[in-house]
Amino acid sequence: PGPSAGAFVICKMDDNVVEKSGFYIGITTNNQAEYQALLKGLQRSAELGIRKLKVFMDSELIVKQLNGFYKIKNKNLEPLFRQVKELTSSFEEISFTHVPRAMNKEADVEVNRILDKHTNKKTA
Repeated sequence: PGPSAGAFVICKMDDNVVEKSGFYIGITTNNQAEYQALLKGLQRSAELGIRKLKVFMDSELIVKQLNGFYKIKNKNLEPLFRQVKELTSSFEEISFTHVPRAMNKEADVEVNRILDKHTNKKTA
């Protein structure tokens, strides 16, 4: 556990960014932060009326949990997993695909910007 932030980027299929957002979470694990970022991204996608969604994440653990390959062993992830699964019913089609962090740069940059901003406030 440590200082955490989350971010999501919503793009059209041609990679044009529709919206991106990030937020500071506080002290949590990286997996909890990933789930919270996913939840916010799914909520925002539903609000925008998106019906078909392809989710690309650099968290292999979460992608494998959501695709049913891994069980949820951490009790703190269970409620977040259930919330995500509940939100998936908002979409006609949804898929979860793991990508290397290098292919998720825009969200990663946003998370680091927020963490730097928050960390600099505390040390200033």
